[in-house]
Amino acid sequence: MTAEQQEPFAAPDPGRARAHRTYAALTRIAGRHAADDARRRRYAHPHVLDPYEAVALVTALAAGGAELAAGEEPVDQADLVAALTLVPHLRAEVDALEAGLLRLARDRGLTWQAIGHGLGLGSAQAARQRHERLTGRVGSDPHNGDHYNGEA
Repeated sequence: MTAEQQEPFAAPDPGRARAHRTYAALTRIAGRHAADDARRRRYAHPHVLDPYEAVALVTALAAGGAELAAGEEPVDQADLVAALTLVPHLRAEVDALEAGLLRLARDRGLTWQAIGHGLGLGSAQAARQRHERLTGRVGSDPHNGDHYNGEA
């Protein structure tokens, strides 16, 4: 039995609910759009790391979450500074991605309440305010050559 079933009048655990939604979201997208390696990697450049991959790799290697390959140099201070240098760019990419996804969701008829739920926000108003903050920081579509306008 789950904790919720054992204690029917206890308040739901928002962290647990969010973790379940995250798992369901990843499972759905992986099953529908990334079922094999070719489909999973179709948006990535085959020879160049994207900023997220580079930062995640350095972090995992430095923290011991990934093992060095035979003959590979350990992460040094310059690697850490290089990864830190990419963080503002990464943040700008995520902001632009989220702003574009919010636009697509609204264009396809999702309500602010549904968007807020998807983002883990408490209300439609919070979702609208987030959209306003994002559009204030992000220029037009970065894939059309426009750039991040705000501070990271």
